[in-house]
Amino acid sequence: MSSNAPNTAEVRPFPNAKVAPATEAPEIPVQPVAAPRPAAEAPAKKKRSVRSFLLPIIGLALLGGGAWYGYDYWTTGRFMISTDDAYVQADMAFVSPKISGYVDQVKVSENQLVKAGDPLLTIDDGDYKIAVAQTEAQIATLAKTLDRIDAQTKAAQASLQQAQAQKVADQAAADNAARAQQRAAQLVKTHVGTQAQLDDAQTALDQANAALVGADAQIAAAQANIGVFEAQRAESASTLASLQLSRDKAARDLSFTVLKAPYDGVVGNRSVEQGDLVSPGQKLAVVVPLDKLYIVANFKETQLARLVPGEKVNISVDAIDGHPIQGTVSSLAPASGAVFSLLPPENATGNFTKVVQRVPVRIDVPADALKTGKLRAGLSVVVNVDSRTAPAATTN
Repeated sequence: MSSNAPNTAEVRPFPNAKVAPATEAPEIPVQPVAAPRPAAEAPAKKKRSVRSFLLPIIGLALLGGGAWYGYDYWTTGRFMISTDDAYVQADMAFVSPKISGYVDQVKVSENQLVKAGDPLLTIDDGDYKIAVAQTEAQIATLAKTLDRIDAQTKAAQASLQQAQAQKVADQAAADNAARAQQRAAQLVKTHVGTQAQLDDAQTALDQANAALVGADAQIAAAQANIGVFEAQRAESASTLASLQLSRDKAARDLSFTVLKAPYDGVVGNRSVEQGDLVSPGQKLAVVVPLDKLYIVANFKETQLARLVPGEKVNISVDAIDGHPIQGTVSSLAPASGAVFSLLPPENATGNFTKVVQRVPVRIDVPADALKTGKLRAGLSVVVNVDSRTAPAATTN
């Protein structure tokens, strides 16, 4: 019999063996499987129902938003030219002295509102008053010198007239003596007159001619004196003109001791105190005209095709809570900002990278927005130019 055959022999107990009564195996308690509770399935069903309810709404909202954006772009957005590279600017006046000296008084404080012509500060004017008084004294002295020269000139002219009159008299006497000498000579020839009479007549003629020569000399001397006096007067007049210029300059320098506001505005960046020594050209303060502010927006060169002066601009300023302001394009710069920079780019070196350039565009701010006093130079703004408002092109 093969060893792999199943053992089917019956097992018999020994005859004398006691058979123990059969015992039942202990039953293992079986725990019942808990059925799923309906309360656990409720949140999942609720989430699925909320999701199925919200997804269509979100889809419709996105679709509506996209449609609205497309409509807004087609009707408005495609006509708008925007940039946030824009700032409020002002043509500020730097207060600088034209003369040197010590500051006598500072009449304004930081951030003070001033009117055109209001004094901002004064420089000690003692030396400048002395300079004015000195030149005025020199002018007065020279004026007296001119009066004296004029009197001497008149006297010389009178002497000239007297010499000319004397010459006329001497000329008449010389003519008379010449005729007398001729008669005496004729009488001597006819043996009617004597030689002594002829000699007397000749002597009288010589004396008359000498007197005539003396009259000519007096005339020449008087004319020379007049020439000298006229030269002196011309020199004195030139000196007087120079002194008058010096006086005007001294008076002008004296007026520069008071620095005044060039126009209405607000004083800022004050850097001077009483007693400071200041020199010409030194920046002491700045006057910002808040009623003449404007905006400079740097647009990309790709945006310039539709930018023309006269277009309306919507301006948003953070400093006034985004309150809308409508401005107007005033002008476009003749070159990009890079051209006006201290070191303009040089693209001929072989290393070239195309960079979109920006061109400054000036935008005028309406007067009612400036009157609020809330705009300040240097504030950043966002501008939107409406190209639909471009003025119609005019043809000649």
